[in-house]
Amino acid sequence: MVRREVSGTLGAMTAHWSPLAVVYLLLSIGGLIGTWWFNGLAIIGTRDFIGDLVTSGPAVSSITVDLLIAAVAGSIFIVVEARRLGMRFGWLYVVAAALIAFAFTFPLFLAMRQRRLNARATNAASPAASDGPALSAG
Repeated sequence: MVRREVSGTLGAMTAHWSPLAVVYLLLSIGGLIGTWWFNGLAIIGTRDFIGDLVTSGPAVSSITVDLLIAAVAGSIFIVVEARRLGMRFGWLYVVAAALIAFAFTFPLFLAMRQRRLNARATNAASPAASDGPALSAG
């Protein structure tokens, strides 16, 4: 009995993970590790993080503006798409982006979005999703 419950739980946790969702998840993990590696170096070196972003020359300022605009557009997409798909707590990805890294939260959102889309496609294709055969009068 316990074995069935555990396997059911694992099945629910691993359900709807398509290759695309796994790629998004791996990008998310890479974004988390990459950004926090350099954040750690900045903290250890007692760098002025914001000052370095805006005063390290035109190339760094260009990349900063580029990523900031992409993050704002991506955040709007997250909120709108999460609402459209009925994903709860979509706003939390935006808050987490400010606290952790957009390079982590955006691919994570895309992975969870893809899982939601996969689940919807599975449910729509499932015979159990319909109300049964249509009855004709006559």
